[in-house]
Amino acid sequence: MQNEQTNKTDTTGTKVNTALATDGEPLSDYDRALALVIRREEATKAEESILERKERLAANQMLGGNSGGHVDAPVVNEEDKKKQGAKEFFKGTQLEDAIDKL
Repeated sequence: MQNEQTNKTDTTGTKVNTALATDGEPLSDYDRALALVIRREEATKAEESILERKERLAANQMLGGNSGGHVDAPVVNEEDKKKQGAKEFFKGTQLEDAIDKL
């Protein structure tokens, strides 16, 4: 069942791909449906392969902790946040250095 794709324009002016057999005759509905089924089966196999890889990656990340490159943000307490804010506010003044001594 060798075929070739041709572009034709339908009555609304939209380009439509029509499959033609090697002898130039249009493919039967059965042959077109069969071609669609085969393409869908190939796509399903590819999707299954991708899903398996995603599942393996998730399992490895769960077993290995943060092995996926994910790094949690450092925990900063409230006092350090306040000191950092004050340093930003007084940046460029003599008080900036004094905040570290508190």
